[in-house]
Amino acid sequence: MIELFRQGGILMYPLAVCSIVAVALIIERSLNLRRSKVIKPEIIQVIENIKGPEDLGLAYSICEKNQGPFSSVILTALSMKNLSKEEIKEAITDNGRQQTRKLERGLAILETVAGVSPLLGILGTVLGMIQMFRDITQFGIGQSGAMAGGIQVALITTAAGLFVGIPALVGYNYFTNKVDGLVLELEYWAGYLLNKLTGFQGESKMPNRAKERAIDEVF
Repeated sequence: MIELFRQGGILMYPLAVCSIVAVALIIERSLNLRRSKVIKPEIIQVIENIKGPEDLGLAYSICEKNQGPFSSVILTALSMKNLSKEEIKEAITDNGRQQTRKLERGLAILETVAGVSPLLGILGTVLGMIQMFRDITQFGIGQSGAMAGGIQVALITTAAGLFVGIPALVGYNYFTNKVDGLVLELEYWAGYLLNKLTGFQGESKMPNRAKERAIDEVF
């Protein structure tokens, strides 16, 4: 393996860096994009158990103990519970965009590695062919041994570029789809809580409306 690395030429070094970056990002995203880590069951449970305004304090404390993108969006909704539905929804949307960017952290780099690695391999192929034609010019076409060096560089770098680029591309597509699914689920629970909060606002206004109707009936 070390010998192949040396035979691949100077472009094997940036390809090695790309492979290290890709592996590190794939491991990091695999750990941090787990559903149980993002959409925490404790927060879902407390949202489902909210029956009235008196339960919002418990929900707030649970979200503060379980920091993350999900809790951040829910805390935004809870902190603005007395505002109108449109204002709460706008605040949730703004915070949701920020949390989405956090979930997508590192994916742009992984996409870049997936695109650059094959190009580095192609560049190695071109350099190998240049070396081969230079050797032909110097030693003649009958010297197959001289030509082999250039062909070897071309094949090794091409293979290395594909070896790094293909897993990086697969990882990028996988994590992008996973982020999309997590964001959809986050939006669902945020909307679920929003409906509860606006429902509580409607209930708090009902006694006043009842009093107004009673006054109207008297007069």
